[in-house]
Amino acid sequence: MQVGHDHGHDHAHGANKKALTIGFVIITAYMVIEAIGGFLTNSLALLADAGHMLSDSISMGVAILAFTLGERVANYSKTYGYKRFEILAAVFNGVTLVGIALYIFYEAYHRFADPPEVASTGMLIIAAIGLFVNVLVAWLLMRNGDTKENLNVRAAFLHVLGDLLGSVGAVTAALLIMFFGWSWADPLASVIVAVLVLVSGWRVTRDAVHILMEGTPKNIDLDDIVKTMEDVPGIVSIHDLHAWCITSGQNALSCHAVVDGDLSVKDSQKILRAIEHELEHKGIGHVTIQMENTEHPHGNVVLCQNDGETSVHHLH
Repeated sequence: MQVGHDHGHDHAHGANKKALTIGFVIITAYMVIEAIGGFLTNSLALLADAGHMLSDSISMGVAILAFTLGERVANYSKTYGYKRFEILAAVFNGVTLVGIALYIFYEAYHRFADPPEVASTGMLIIAAIGLFVNVLVAWLLMRNGDTKENLNVRAAFLHVLGDLLGSVGAVTAALLIMFFGWSWADPLASVIVAVLVLVSGWRVTRDAVHILMEGTPKNIDLDDIVKTMEDVPGIVSIHDLHAWCITSGQNALSCHAVVDGDLSVKDSQKILRAIEHELEHKGIGHVTIQMENTEHPHGNVVLCQNDGETSVHHLH
């Protein structure tokens, strides 16, 4: 039997999409302005920051596309619909973050060796405006989007955060160049930002791959879940348990439940509703349970994957 509730997820889905759309428009518009400013002031730092903002724009565009595809209904070909595309987009964004960090390292190396001439006043003005723009978009994503649970929004948020730090670095470097003539300040700030971007990109990619590998959701404690279900009156034991994440904020679970004696259909329905109620408070909205009686149990281990030489693990 399949049970679940999607109303909360649908509301969050709409809010996330709206926040990303507003951020996409603002970032894309200022990216064009910053690129033009970079050419006019002959500032490689601004051009690089504009390139970073371009990656923000692309990541948000991909994220919006992911949400749009995720709205397509399930069919016989894809029974969960297209919601997993959000996770694929998160992988793309995470890998892009790593690529940006490596590129910043590469550029910083050359700038240390041969610092370029920069029109520091123009650089300061444009970088300061860019800082404000990034703060605004980051605030919009934090206020209206789910930057904690939704990997797609979090990846886009980290893109903007990385660019925000890049703007801080550009402003600081411009001030140091203006007042002290320290041309090496620009590549130094870039290296610091690159480290932060690299760590963020790695984390987003790791979390997204974990979901694609059907890993247990990080906010789910299997020991606690098993105990919760076995505490429901009528349940003797749980086995063949699987827990996974369909997409950010949508956890699913399937298992075999051994019941005490021969239960009527009405009693079985009561048990299923009780389990559904308990698991919903544990963050699991999609539950599939196969009921068995004590006379003909399918197995007696919690996790069972005995295909060929695959080992069997017990949960205690």
